[in-house]
Amino acid sequence: MGLGVRVEPFTYVAHALTVAAAAMVLVWCIHFRGGLALEATNKNLIFNVHPVLMLIGFIILGSEAIMVYKVLPTWNHDTTKLTHLILHAIALVLGAFGIYCAFKFHNESGIANLYSLHSWLGIGTICLYGIQWIFGFVTFFFPRASPNVRKTLATAELGFLEKLTFLQSSGLDKYGTEAFLVNFTALVVVLFGASVVVAAVSPARLEEPHGYAPIPEN
Repeated sequence: MGLGVRVEPFTYVAHALTVAAAAMVLVWCIHFRGGLALEATNKNLIFNVHPVLMLIGFIILGSEAIMVYKVLPTWNHDTTKLTHLILHAIALVLGAFGIYCAFKFHNESGIANLYSLHSWLGIGTICLYGIQWIFGFVTFFFPRASPNVRKTLATAELGFLEKLTFLQSSGLDKYGTEAFLVNFTALVVVLFGASVVVAAVSPARLEEPHGYAPIPEN
């Protein structure tokens, strides 16, 4: 079902928000939180890999996979379908590794695992995403899997909220620069998700109204 509007403006907005969200989460994790690491004495550096991979690797790449048919309408269908499949696969792998980093941080910091709604939804989302990818591969790639964007975005928003609440309870200024950055990053993710949804349901080309005939040129 289309909305009767051109898809290009929404894909442009989605890509602009992609750049903004990616830049903001990197600034937060590198500038404010100290950087990224898989092995470190400061275990918070291990955790920092989690939001970066979940946003850039999972949400953004997964959303790009959804929009690929509208962004590249002139490509051969089989090529577009393969690109769609590969982008989803990369998003799935990076998302799974991002969750692994969260578990690694908890285990090495002596923090319990799976105690929050965010963690439950996160595990559920990545599992459903994987099942959907396998189902799409077997059913449609032999030929297309489409992820559940709303669940993914809801999980991301809960993650930003949970981390910000934890930091504020540890003394982070509620009205400081870092708190505003996290809140605006979450807002950008919401707007990005909305633009992806609109782009996905908008036609690549508008059809002429029924009965319409262009005026012939002289």
